[in-house]
Order: sequence, then C-alpha cells, then structure tokens
Amino acid sequence: MALKTYQKKRNFKKTPEPAGKIKASGKKLIFVIHRHEASHLHYDFRLQINNVLRSWAVPKEPPAEKGIKRLAVQVEDHPLEYAKFHGVIPEGNYGTGSVKIWDAGFYELKSKTKNKIEFILQGKKLKGNYVLIKTSYGSKPDKSWLWFKV
Repeated sequence: MALKTYQKKRNFKKTPEPAGKIKASGKKLIFVIHRHEASHLHYDFRLQINNVLRSWAVPKEPPAEKGIKRLAVQVEDHPLEYAKFHGVIPEGNYGTGSVKIWDAGFYELKSKTKNKIEFILQGKKLKGNYVLIKTSYGSKPDKSWLWFKV
C-alpha cells in the first residue's frame, strides 16, 4: 500500500528503477541521498521508515553544517531497493534524468512524531544530529519540511 503512488507514476517496462516490494529489513536503518538531474537539479533525501524509503526532494545541496536550513518537500515513498539505484531514467518517464548516489549510510532514529523527526546520520558526507520539522508554508504546505543539522 505504501508504494502504490510510486508504482503508479512509473512504467517499469521503460525505466530501470526498481518496482519494489515492502520487505523485512535488517537491524540498521539506512538512508540515501540521490543527486537527481531532472527538469532541475535537486537532491532526494530518503530515510528507511516502516520498510520503505520515506522521501523528500531538496532543491539545494544537503545541509552539512549547523545553521544551514533546507526546504525538503515530501514526495512519494520509494522501495528499499531504491537505495542502491543509480543511472538514467529515460526521456518520457516520470523523473527523467540522471540519478547518482550522493551519500548513503545508516542512521539512528532518536524520535519521530507527526511533525518532527530527529535522527543521527552516519554517512560518508553527512554525519551527526539532524532534524526534519514539518512547516506550513511553501507551494505545498502539507508536504513542506525544514531539514537542518543541530
């Protein structure tokens, strides 16, 4: 059910993206950040939550230092297999363009509520305490979050 929107937006006969299945995961929670050169360059931040990758589109490079805040617009969940995906989504498909893994690793969930997620990233580029806080502004107020390092 959580991957319905993801699967509905894609034609898996024409895109190399994984169709995905919700499956049991290991003890460590994973995260991945994709650098996505689609209609405009952005980063896709993904956290493993409930056996899917909860995903946010981030218009600018992820926040590596304290004091930098980034808009993160929540998008559809992606399958866990997407954490290893990189390549080119062919023209005419949803998300057309180049997808590269910018950073990946594990994370520790500190707390999670409807409007706030606190976690510790253990990646190659991003390390430390981070927060996602739901906001009520932007073009998609129901999907807008702020992402920053604390």
